[in-house]
Amino acid sequence: MVDTPAGVERKGGFLGHPPGLAFLCFSEAWERFSYYGMQALLVLYMSQQLLLPGHVEHVAAFAQFRNLIDPGHSLSPIALASAIFGLYAGGVYLTPVFGGFLADQVLGRTWTVTIGACLMALGHFMMAFEASFLLALLCLLVGVGCFKGNIASQVGELYAPGDLRRADAFQLYLLGINIAVIIAPLVCGTLGQKVAWHWGFGAAGVGMLIGLAVYLSGRRYLPPDTRAQRRAAKAAGHRPTLTGREWVSIAVLVALLPVMALSALGNQQIFNSYLVWGSAHYDLRLGGQTLPITWLISLDAFISTGMIILVVAFWRLWGRFWKEPNEIVKMTVGSIISAGAPLLLALASLNERATGHKASLAWGLGFHIINDIGFSMVFPVGLALYSRASPKPVAGMMIGVYYLHLFLCNLTVGYLGRFLEPMGGAGFWFLHAGLVAFGAVLMVLFAVLFGRHLAPVSEAEVA
Repeated sequence: MVDTPAGVERKGGFLGHPPGLAFLCFSEAWERFSYYGMQALLVLYMSQQLLLPGHVEHVAAFAQFRNLIDPGHSLSPIALASAIFGLYAGGVYLTPVFGGFLADQVLGRTWTVTIGACLMALGHFMMAFEASFLLALLCLLVGVGCFKGNIASQVGELYAPGDLRRADAFQLYLLGINIAVIIAPLVCGTLGQKVAWHWGFGAAGVGMLIGLAVYLSGRRYLPPDTRAQRRAAKAAGHRPTLTGREWVSIAVLVALLPVMALSALGNQQIFNSYLVWGSAHYDLRLGGQTLPITWLISLDAFISTGMIILVVAFWRLWGRFWKEPNEIVKMTVGSIISAGAPLLLALASLNERATGHKASLAWGLGFHIINDIGFSMVFPVGLALYSRASPKPVAGMMIGVYYLHLFLCNLTVGYLGRFLEPMGGAGFWFLHAGLVAFGAVLMVLFAVLFGRHLAPVSEAEVA
């Protein structure tokens, strides 16, 4: 029987896992409901209302902020919205490094997660007012940083080093996220687009408060606070140090970040320029009604959920007949597949130009299927890789480091958004396909040159 951390394994487990996994999955799902509900509206809200004359003047400190990101005031509302979105979405994946450090060294995970949830709820509610827009984004950035990485770290800490259930746990964790992403645009997106923007943002805030309540109600099932354990070890004279192998592992994991950032470009653009392009070029009529463009995010999450299940089943079936590849190889395959998704949108744009008719949603369905197959082989596998390969003394911070690839990716996505109007749909999506394909080539080279440094090792080898 596999040993598990003290105080974690209890009766009445969750799908064969420690009961703490259920509380972590559901609290993260509500946090993602709030996050993606707000994100589904953000670029549309900015480009269709907030950044237009008569509204932008009401945003506190916006003139000074715009001077920093658009000194010449040359960007159109669409391009400016893309730039702001890129900074925000990138910052969301930068602050978990700070949040991991805060939990590891200062407050512990429970207090850090609680503070993060409160800041996020406050940020969502402040989004309902134009004047507090920038302050709301700041609260959300800091809040996500305190919440996101530390929740993922606690998932990994539910299991002993050799417990093979860890990979399945992260798949269940991601399934909870995907369910939330399916629901969030349907609720927040519909309220924001069909009723009023502040109704959508308010619903996101309520979701965050529910997530906090779920998390606090399951505290007794969560792993012991690693900060408290380290303080006890330090008092006993035990000071954990990193070995040479562990420093090499850290260096390799950091070097992998820009490669993963390229592979994620097509997926992260879904929340930015894809919504702007899709609202103008998709035929969204269905049954005499025009569908909100934000519903495509729910469609993407629904498809992603199915693709994760199919990908897990595929690799388990593969493992019955052949040796299952390691994480880097799986991520390489996923990157190659991901390049086909924006390529399909480029072809849809060419078809629209040739026929004069808007793109059918069948093109969008194909895009989301291809993108989500690739995503399912990259994101959760990468998270499991960083959870396994990161040295224990800095595990929380390294999960935050993992999210830095999405920081780099979203900054790039925000910058690329300014080319949508001048390049047109075909050129814009061909550019994305080329960049993702280049990332796949780099992933192949990385697997060949550095894959051995991240290969699994036994506890005896570590000792």
